[in-house]
Amino acid sequence: MILVKNIEIYGPEYMGIKDVLISGAKIALIEDKIEISSNRIEKIDGSGKKMIPGFIDQHVHITGGGGEGSFRTRVPEITLSKLTKAGITTVVGLLGTDSTTRSVENLVAKTKALREEGITAYAITGSYEYPTKTITGCVKKDIAFIDEIIGAKVALSDHRSSSLSNDELARLASDVRVAAMLSGKAGILTVHMGNGERGLNPITDVLNNTDIPVRTIRPTHVNRKEELLTQALEYAKMGGIIDLTCGIYKDLSPARVIMKADQSGVPLENITISSDGYGSWSKYDSSGNMIEIGVSQVDSLYNEFKTMVQELGFDIDKALAFVTTNVSKALNLYPQKGTISEDSDADVLIIDDNLDIQTVIANGKLMIDDGEILVKGTYE
Repeated sequence: MILVKNIEIYGPEYMGIKDVLISGAKIALIEDKIEISSNRIEKIDGSGKKMIPGFIDQHVHITGGGGEGSFRTRVPEITLSKLTKAGITTVVGLLGTDSTTRSVENLVAKTKALREEGITAYAITGSYEYPTKTITGCVKKDIAFIDEIIGAKVALSDHRSSSLSNDELARLASDVRVAAMLSGKAGILTVHMGNGERGLNPITDVLNNTDIPVRTIRPTHVNRKEELLTQALEYAKMGGIIDLTCGIYKDLSPARVIMKADQSGVPLENITISSDGYGSWSKYDSSGNMIEIGVSQVDSLYNEFKTMVQELGFDIDKALAFVTTNVSKALNLYPQKGTISEDSDADVLIIDDNLDIQTVIANGKLMIDDGEILVKGTYE
């Protein structure tokens, strides 16, 4: 058990200074004062520090992305401490452009490995490609029968996509929806949005001509250009959930987009932020030739949170929602994840006045203590 004393809590709502008792993988008690004397309890002095929920990153290429500049540009798998150092205690892994040299089987194996190493991990079947790459040969079966898989992925409006038709998109979304109903999972269709001229039009066309619920289809990278963002904000007003990516152009950073969305009357609970970590970013010339490639980092998620608070004046509780409660609710994990409350999972960060991470607890286990990494990945 772990007892954190005299800690200022943002759960993400402000809760004041409390004591927090963690027992097993759960938060057992949150009270003004908890007095327990036992040599079996590890005590942490939280004086002058803050406790916030562990971050949920729903878009990480845990088996590595890239590969668009030949085999040497394939990004390696992520390691455990890369995630925990970034404050991420729950991660959702997925494939990107490459489902030829990488597979959903490999993705699920890595998801299982991260679980064994101590954090919470899920996966999304599919990739940019259509027909969708799966393990069982069927999207519905992947979601229904494989515990780790909570949804599917496809790409739209991108020269690397399979240019699927609206009917194919509708069928894929329907399969995801039905599988979710059968398995009690979130059942999300994550849609990578590229720079193509059609933007979100295929998604809105499908929703206008079918009975698929708007929250089934989740466009991501919608802050990559102004025209796409304008469509995305209207989508969020319709009740859809949109995902903003860190590390995109400064004027379209998640924080600045959220400020614009707030002024435009967009329900902020319909906005989430993710890192696209360990995926490659690339630039192409007018002829479609790649001229630059790099790798996104998972710590961009925490850096965005700090920017929101320290540079743009967001309240801590408001900034946290986009990487905690909004995400956990969107993934059907709330209140198990994304919040500090009794009986929730003990996924918490202890941070200092500069918002720097000092301690990370995942599933009730100390992963980082006072800046020292206690638990590393198997081959780190």
